[in-house]
Amino acid sequence: MDRETIQKANKIWNSVLGKVELSIPKPSYDTWLRNTVGISFTSDEFSVETPNAFTAQYLEERMLDMLEQELRTTIGFDVKLKFAVTNEIIIPGENEQPVIPSSPYSRSGPTAKHTISGHDLFQDPVSNVVGEPRIGSYDFNTRYTFENFIVGNSNQLAFAGAKAVSENPGTIFNPLVIHSPVGLGKTHLLQAIGHETKKLGLLVMYVTSEEFTNQYVKAIQNRQTEEFRNKYRTVDVLLIDDIQFLIGKEQTQEGFFHTFNSLHVENKQIVVASDRNIDELRTLESRITSRLTGGLVTDIQAPQLETRIAILRGKAAQQRYDIPPDVIEFLGNKIRSNIRELEGLLNRVVALAQFRDEPITIESVKRMVGDSEKLSKEPISDSKIISEVSNYFGVTSDQIMGPLRTKTCLVPRQVAMFLLREETSLSLSAIGKILGGRDHSTVIHGYEKVASLINVDGKLRSDVLAIRNNLTGIAR
Repeated sequence: MDRETIQKANKIWNSVLGKVELSIPKPSYDTWLRNTVGISFTSDEFSVETPNAFTAQYLEERMLDMLEQELRTTIGFDVKLKFAVTNEIIIPGENEQPVIPSSPYSRSGPTAKHTISGHDLFQDPVSNVVGEPRIGSYDFNTRYTFENFIVGNSNQLAFAGAKAVSENPGTIFNPLVIHSPVGLGKTHLLQAIGHETKKLGLLVMYVTSEEFTNQYVKAIQNRQTEEFRNKYRTVDVLLIDDIQFLIGKEQTQEGFFHTFNSLHVENKQIVVASDRNIDELRTLESRITSRLTGGLVTDIQAPQLETRIAILRGKAAQQRYDIPPDVIEFLGNKIRSNIRELEGLLNRVVALAQFRDEPITIESVKRMVGDSEKLSKEPISDSKIISEVSNYFGVTSDQIMGPLRTKTCLVPRQVAMFLLREETSLSLSAIGKILGGRDHSTVIHGYEKVASLINVDGKLRSDVLAIRNNLTGIAR
């Protein structure tokens, strides 16, 4: 298999991954897809290498349809997706079941001395033994370094804070909290800190709050809470991504609170990323939010055009893409608010051009991706939804979240439940807590009531649509 074919296949696959990463939870992407590589393709088959047989089996059984759909969208026609493990090709539905290794999250390799991933805390999902962390199951992404981070007016303070923390961990800006909508570089900065502090010989752990929750629950189930505490409280640098996922998880918040305190009193560095400001994390315990605001809280804004163009140029140079300046500017205007989508669009253009064997010009790119500008949809916060509902119906936010069950309050409250469920990733229990401490069954009832009525009640349907349109305007 020639090198050029492998490079083309991997660029196409990177384009597919760029889109898939936006549509599935980050832990799922990191576990099952981050370490996959496109290795070959023909007119009807596309082969992807996976780190182990367990990953190949999981992708075959759980993600095959979605991946083939994204692959079809990228290259413009149907192909059959194959998974390769070392030198073996696994064709979905045709080969024997692969052998499942004892640790689905780990590749064989030397023990990691300076990096721990949340995946590594429990070596075997059916074992009661807490295993040593291994390199390979999670390591910092080599692309996510300070050198590869494009600095502009929108992210200067966040970059400076991250740089300072990486050079003087535990002594300045502790904790460091970085918040922004998705796809603007929070994870990049967290992992850049990980790279630099690891070079200092420190024990570094990167984990999402969803992984933290899963590991905490598993520790309780397996009666391994002491081991859990020891693993988390002996690190020098703790990097926690997507802290908003702790919303509505009281027991996990308790575990996080004590972990935070233990590390903080020993001057261990804590860095947290969130998709919203700490003030908007309504259902996090006040003792947690007060501690998070005790260091440096900084945000990352959507990049300006000049920064977007610089990012595209940097990505093109990094991947050795030859992109004309007018195409770079055109792509920079297509995606305005999400760097991850910006990079995915660049990968898609290059993959399509290579697959179709045509040069990258402004005309060919317009044919590929369309001529109209695209404004990425930013996440809508729960506070914006409640505020917009209260303004629309002429009631206060306190009335929506309060105990009154009059029609004046009940309809807006149920509409808020519906929109919070539809427009955010909040769990039912989290929505209930935001709306005055209601249980999840109340939220389900309110959601289903609105969902059924909007099909037959024209007035309610127009109300919900008007509020949703207003929210879209607010989010931009």
